[in-house]
Amino acid sequence: MKTLFQRALGPFALVTLAATVWLGLWITPPDQRQGELVRLLYIHPALAWVALYVSFGVVVVASALYLWPRTRSMTLDRVVEAGLEVSVIFIGLTLVTGSIWGRPTWGVWWAWDARLTSTAVMGVLELGCIALRRANDDPQTRARRSAVLVLVSAVNVPIIHFSVQWWNTLHQGASVLTPTGKLNVHGSQLWTLLLSFFAFTLVYGWLLRSRYRLESDRSSRHDRQLQRAIAERQSEGSRA
Repeated sequence: MKTLFQRALGPFALVTLAATVWLGLWITPPDQRQGELVRLLYIHPALAWVALYVSFGVVVVASALYLWPRTRSMTLDRVVEAGLEVSVIFIGLTLVTGSIWGRPTWGVWWAWDARLTSTAVMGVLELGCIALRRANDDPQTRARRSAVLVLVSAVNVPIIHFSVQWWNTLHQGASVLTPTGKLNVHGSQLWTLLLSFFAFTLVYGWLLRSRYRLESDRSSRHDRQLQRAIAERQSEGSRA
């Protein structure tokens, strides 16, 4: 049976997302420097937060726990399966919204900027992990190989995070805090920005749970079909 949290997750995610849109489009003021473009501040950073830290972070933890013999289970592998697909979606949305923001700001839809390029590489690595899983029929082999590739791919996360500090890039620095710890945004803009992080994290949780349930149901059907086939073969052997 579904718990109250599970039943409320989807509607609550929708409500907080709607509140973010309402505050971001009609309540918060335009920025002195970016004007109305500041509205993207309530979408793009939150998408990047979920894609690079929350979603992929869950995949990395699940992969590491699977590779550790004491915690190894196919439940963790299903989390990896679901998390990779959801993370790819958020990576794609991050790149799209970044391009929409970059066109009027930089004058181009795309630039081989360090952060943009490393984020795109992360998307390619995640697609590679998904492709690797599709190429293996044995569940244990598939889980082990994809977990290893996920942990290798995790090296790219600190590169993305620190790229604006390590190289001279077009991409701006941190949206909320400066390197010295001071706030970049204040007032209604700050609260709307924090709400957007919360809302997109809830959306991610709902998507992950939904995709996990689909994968769990598929795995259960496969196990039942396998057991039925074994039983039929044993029955045929006993009659012979």
